[in-house]
Amino acid sequence: MDIVQSGILEEETQLARYITFAVSNNENIIQTLKNLADIIDTSTCVIGIGKNILNKINCNVPELRTMPTYSVGDLEIPSTPDDLWVWLRGNDRGKLFHQSRKIEEICLPAFEITSAIDSFQYDQNRDLSGYEDGTENPHGEDAINAAILLEGDNGIIGSSFVAVQQWVHDFEILDEMSVEEKDDAIGRHISDNEEYDAPTSAHVKRSAQEDFYPEAFMLRRSLPWAMGMDGGLMFVAFGNSFDAFEAIMERMVGEDDGIVDALFKFTTPITGSYYWCPPVKNGKLNLSALGSNFTK
Repeated sequence: MDIVQSGILEEETQLARYITFAVSNNENIIQTLKNLADIIDTSTCVIGIGKNILNKINCNVPELRTMPTYSVGDLEIPSTPDDLWVWLRGNDRGKLFHQSRKIEEICLPAFEITSAIDSFQYDQNRDLSGYEDGTENPHGEDAINAAILLEGDNGIIGSSFVAVQQWVHDFEILDEMSVEEKDDAIGRHISDNEEYDAPTSAHVKRSAQEDFYPEAFMLRRSLPWAMGMDGGLMFVAFGNSFDAFEAIMERMVGEDDGIVDALFKFTTPITGSYYWCPPVKNGKLNLSALGSNFTK
């Protein structure tokens, strides 16, 4: 689909860099976004815009909102909204680093970096816990239907919403768990990735997308991250709204039946943000939904 940021639908990338920005100068937001739209290669870079930017330039994208917070006992799952999100994809870490420097330079008149996290593919799409990630991802037309807005105004069709969380794993706890305990927490055998009759708290049972009404399918593009001796998962999920993500998170924290996802035994999200990913027109970001300042 030539109206979609193609990186959203590409199935694999070896390396990635996730960069977030906060507004530092309101007056320069519009021109900076225009400059960014002119240079971004949407096959290797995906751009997401946060709700705060829209508030500052007095425009609206229907259904873009701030990620809610959730509670699991004493654990608070945070909402940490940023204003601009950049996902760089590739297979050379040095090139990604220099691409991020170029993007930072373009963004500096209006934005300052709040985080830059490097991610990587591990053992053919495994999470650092050792389990395969994204097994139930939709493909082909199903992926497009799940992730892309196919109706609406011309500046909306082809866009997407993305939920982004940085999860930190407790590897000491993982090391102490037996294979059986870890399998029961995930709901799949680590040996062959097959589901089995696991406890009702198993992650695959709490998050089975087809078990919701309406079905809660998202297109996941998550990758492991590591910094120093810490690591975990950069959870990235694209949808045609945020409804599927919120339905699954509510089920994971036990809002409907009090059963908490066993995933929380060894991993915790420390950030959480929502963004709108604009469509593409003639190979460039189409920001026309943001108002007359972005139409030519």
